[in-house]
Amino acid sequence: MAATGVSAVITGSTGHAPDKGTLWRPSAPCSPRTCVAATGPARAVPLAALRIAAVLFLLVLGFVVSPLGSRIPAGLVRRWCRWIVRAAGVRIRVDGGAAPDGGLLLVANHVSWLDIPLLAAVRPARMLAKSEIRHWPVAGWLTARSGALFIDRDRIRALPETVARIAGALRAGDAVTVFPEGSTWCGRAQGRFRRAAFQAALDAGIAVQPVRLRYRSTAAAFVGDDPLLASVWRVARARELVAEVDVLAPIAPDSRADRRSLTRAAEMSVLLGVQEARVPGPPRVVPLPAPAPGRAEPAEPLTA
Repeated sequence: MAATGVSAVITGSTGHAPDKGTLWRPSAPCSPRTCVAATGPARAVPLAALRIAAVLFLLVLGFVVSPLGSRIPAGLVRRWCRWIVRAAGVRIRVDGGAAPDGGLLLVANHVSWLDIPLLAAVRPARMLAKSEIRHWPVAGWLTARSGALFIDRDRIRALPETVARIAGALRAGDAVTVFPEGSTWCGRAQGRFRRAAFQAALDAGIAVQPVRLRYRSTAAAFVGDDPLLASVWRVARARELVAEVDVLAPIAPDSRADRRSLTRAAEMSVLLGVQEARVPGPPRVVPLPAPAPGRAEPAEPLTA
């Protein structure tokens, strides 16, 4: 694809402005008023309320069993995360192979709060999360208890320490989930991937697992100043909302010389197909073996 085509996919061809944030604090131009469109008749209020109650029940269940920590089988965690998404009324379609075991950096585009359980359904992982998530009701507490690595985006000097913590978790055999765009986009347009987390994968000699997330409705988008509860209610009322998860080929760290090329490879893998037409079909999972991660080459000095 020509460079202009790549740019159109990443920044969007729907009139969106480019990423309006700074190098250190990305911020998408998307907002619920300009990006979220109505998609036909909504679910009845009682049914939507019942769905939210089911989601809350599953979250409370996670709260109750969270002290068991790593003793909970990964397969059960994956099913629990799928139940959360299904309880919200969202059908799930998963394509591609199974994510590798061991240390792994999962990277994906970021559209919705639904992205978090969807990625955990692919591979339970520690999440790199902005510090604001700590204050989310219920979900913030669960995120902290899950071993999330929090980043304060207002403290520039904390970035090298955060990268070192990610690399340490990867070396210890943990999977870490990162949304390199640094902010949610509506899905009709996307941001550029930031490079810092990819340095951690190189430092640890760990593979990068790209995952592409798509929704067949903008109702799932959680963007701009949209309150979390308003977004949850919109999802619960949306009919025929489908989440598509494409588990793409892992990128071995020794296949890229530095974090710039590694970031670019992951960005192209995740974002190039975002606007492809999809043929409707029933949800399905295709488990296939994935290659083992390789070893990293020396990386360049750290910058953002």
